[in-house]
Amino acid sequence: MSLQSNMRIDADRLWNSIHEMAKIGPGIAGGSNRQTLTDDDAKGRKLFQTWCEDAGLTMGVDQMGTMFMRREGTDPDALPVYVGSHLDTQPTGGRYDGVLGVLGALEIVRTLNDLGIRTRHPIVLTNWTNEEGTRFAPAMMASGVFAGVMSLEEAYAKTDAKGATFGDELARIGWKGEEAVGARKMRAFLELHIEQGPILEAEQVDIGVVTHGQGLRWIQCTVTGKESHTGSTPMPMRRNAGRGLAQIIELVHAIAMDNVPNAVGAIGHIDVYPNSRNIIPGKVVFTIDFRSHEIDRLNAMVERFEREAPKLCEALGVELAYETVGQFDPPAFDRTLVQSIRDGAERLGYSHRDIVSGAGHDACWINNVAPTAMIMCPCVDGLSHNEAEEITRDWAKAGADVLLHAVLETAEIVE
Repeated sequence: MSLQSNMRIDADRLWNSIHEMAKIGPGIAGGSNRQTLTDDDAKGRKLFQTWCEDAGLTMGVDQMGTMFMRREGTDPDALPVYVGSHLDTQPTGGRYDGVLGVLGALEIVRTLNDLGIRTRHPIVLTNWTNEEGTRFAPAMMASGVFAGVMSLEEAYAKTDAKGATFGDELARIGWKGEEAVGARKMRAFLELHIEQGPILEAEQVDIGVVTHGQGLRWIQCTVTGKESHTGSTPMPMRRNAGRGLAQIIELVHAIAMDNVPNAVGAIGHIDVYPNSRNIIPGKVVFTIDFRSHEIDRLNAMVERFEREAPKLCEALGVELAYETVGQFDPPAFDRTLVQSIRDGAERLGYSHRDIVSGAGHDACWINNVAPTAMIMCPCVDGLSHNEAEEITRDWAKAGADVLLHAVLETAEIVE
């Protein structure tokens, strides 16, 4: 049996599953708040497990809590094709980020069951733990441990804002498996995701064929001055840590602008101490996020920050300390898998274009240990990590249709 253009997923079933999952951990404005290792995360996992088992899949869980739901192939010795994403969300997240990739993978298996299609290679649906990194930093933690960029012990020791450890919370919600992390061997890993950017919608393109991911550097900075009264401290005698923040914000923007269109940079997280209206800030802690899909460019951006930022702070009479708290080099995805995505879009009649992923994804780490590729569908106004995140049913269908064809080409249909 060869791939045919009439092999397509059930769009209504996929759409209904997405919105059924969104009932668990609902946000306050229509989105989702299903942060990792919370009770709602456990409930979402259980629902996914139930749906997978109803589709005839068997479950494995590793020591990071990542779920692996297996559909057997006809060759017991063939390496499995893995496909999935994540079910955890931001605290004010949307309904589609990550979820589309997990439930799109489930819809593929349901479609294969409907069509009576068998594959030589097993297919394993995957829900990676703590992709978002919003409660326990860094992001893409479970896939990072799987790929060997972080140890299990390091991950378990990470704490949230209340001091709870990742390891303890994983055990508390009942999803701490026994399988060694990274023990599984993959033929390939494929991930469907919303773009989280405006390009596909603006250009009215159905499918983004992801050729590269952006590398990133997260630099946590602490500017230290001296707390003093805003009314009684003479201007020339102030050591205002807030001014250090302000000038570094402008420096980061200038660095990024000097590298467009192939790089971005911004400061997101900011804590000001003591954060009182009549006290000059004595300390500011913030994180810089530099990204580019070109490693030399990314490194040069960081080097310029390291060269110029200390001088800015010294001139203000404040001190700057900084450390890299998150990083990965830009991945180039597997050319054969990338071509299978292009071929699938062509076969199905969907418009497509090559694209670079502006966000980090589990596929970026798994790319270190297995052939990997990603498919993207548009999202309205490029808005993500926001409860107003939105896609259309047709966009979800197109992405899942192409994913189906890429998975079947890789897993090999049995005649």
